[in-house]
Amino acid sequence: MKLLNSFGPNPRMVRMFTLEKGLDLDSEDLDLLGGENRAEPYLKKNPGGQMPALELDDGSIIAETTTICEYLEELNPTPVLIGSNAEERANTRMWIRRVELNITEHMYNGFRFSEGLDLFRDRMICIPEAADGLKKKARAGRELLDGLMTGREYIAGDTFTLADGILYCCMDFARGVGQPIDDDLGNLSAWF
Repeated sequence: MKLLNSFGPNPRMVRMFTLEKGLDLDSEDLDLLGGENRAEPYLKKNPGGQMPALELDDGSIIAETTTICEYLEELNPTPVLIGSNAEERANTRMWIRRVELNITEHMYNGFRFSEGLDLFRDRMICIPEAADGLKKKARAGRELLDGLMTGREYIAGDTFTLADGILYCCMDFARGVGQPIDDDLGNLSAWF
């Protein structure tokens, strides 16, 4: 299998996941800034044009960061990064959804519709007037998570999971593009 890779927080998340797993995947880098992921032949492989994607040996494609990581976890269950039983996996997936729906999607779109507008306006529907509101929603999600993390070192429990990696890659990226880390959110700041 081969990782179709590029610059950006989502490809970084998959690379981080493979490193945590001790996996060594072949990869092919695409020029994200040049729009190679929005042109043929990549769109034949992944019609959504998102990065990254995982090309299996038979040529089939698995897209979406979380799905790629879950696939790799099923093939390589140790070290455990999603869960070793149904309850642990459900707990991690619950926290992944909370992080993505309440924080990361708002942070990414807040960037795409403001600081990243010149890059994204010809690649997707952008709503510049929504940027400030999306950033506020992301802030509210971070505030909620900060309160929920009282007494916790990691988002989904006692160990690093995919939920931690997803939020870390987003926040590390976003702090350089107009959404700095919230120093006043003590639990989340310490976690970061």
